[in-house]
Amino acid sequence: METILTALVSILQEHRIFEPTADARERATISGMPAYRALAAEAEQDYEGFWARFAREGLTWHKPFTRVLDESNAPFYKWFDDGELNASYNCLDRHVEAGNGERVAIIFEADDGTVTRVTYADLLARVSRFANALK
Repeated sequence: METILTALVSILQEHRIFEPTADARERATISGMPAYRALAAEAEQDYEGFWARFAREGLTWHKPFTRVLDESNAPFYKWFDDGELNASYNCLDRHVEAGNGERVAIIFEADDGTVTRVTYADLLARVSRFANALK
C-alpha cells in the first residue's frame, strides 16, 4: 500500500513550466508573473478594495453596491449584497452592444464530430426567445 501511495503522490507533482505562445501573451489580461504577483499582493493587502475594483470595472450594475463584503454571519459571507446586476446582460447583451456580436461565444462539438459555433448575437437572440416563452 505504501508503494502505491508513494507512486500516486509522485505523479501529482508537476514542475514543468508551460510557456504561452506569443499570441496568447499579447491577448492576456495578465501580462506575466510580475503582473500576477502584483495583483496577488494587492488582493492580500486590501481584499475588499481589490474585489470592489474588479466588480466595478468588470460588471455592469443595475444598482451599484455600497458594501463589498458582509462578514456578520460567518461563515455565510455575503458579497456585494446591496447591489443588483443582471447576469444575462453581463454575459451577453453588453458584449453585443460593444460590437462583439459576431464573435463566437460557444463552440460545441457533438459526438458525431459536428461542430456548432454560436455567436454572442445569436445566443442573445436565443436567450431572449426563451425568456419571452417563460413570461
